Amino acid sequence: MRISGGTARGVTLRVSKNAVHRPAMDRLRQGVFSSIGAAIENARVADLFAGTGSYGLEALSRGAQSAHFVELNRNACAMIKENIRIVAKSMARERLDATVVPGDALKSNGLSDGEFDLIFVDPPYEIIEASAPRIFSTLSRILAKNGRVVFEMPGRLEFSPDGWTLIKRIGKGKGQPTACVFQQTPADA
Repeated sequence: MRISGGTARGVTLRVSKNAVHRPAMDRLRQGVFSSIGAAIENARVADLFAGTGSYGLEALSRGAQSAHFVELNRNACAMIKENIRIVAKSMARERLDATVVPGDALKSNGLSDGEFDLIFVDPPYEIIEASAPRIFSTLSRILAKNGRVVFEMPGRLEFSPDGWTLIKRIGKGKGQPTACVFQQTPADA
């Protein structure tokens, strides 16, 4: 798994099968970041269900201001910290504005209201249908006004969370993972 763009382009991230069960695919991440474009510049980013931290690290490489990684698995948290160090070194920086929050992304402990311009969500696929209302409730609290959510899920899954508008769907089709970009629907819409 590599960083696909920005200052740390080409850097290989650590991936431990003991810590994550399904890292985000490079090709899908490239599509997501191509779609986001300049919106990543100076963005405050959250990477929920972070796994390897690939979404947040890619964002930092491409010019995000900061990244918060939320991950329940302690081994994955240690791997994310190592990946932050690797990316910072590649970017010739002593450190990055990056925080690893060990905990349940559904609860968003340690994350403030309206704090993030861009939130990446890559939950275990088997919990999505049951947990989506809770996930989007948390997102509505921590997302900044006019912020965006990139939600990775199986391509066969279709859902429209109440109070959210699908901006774009990225990915090939039913058998492959897809990423949906959502924005909160304005109250007057």
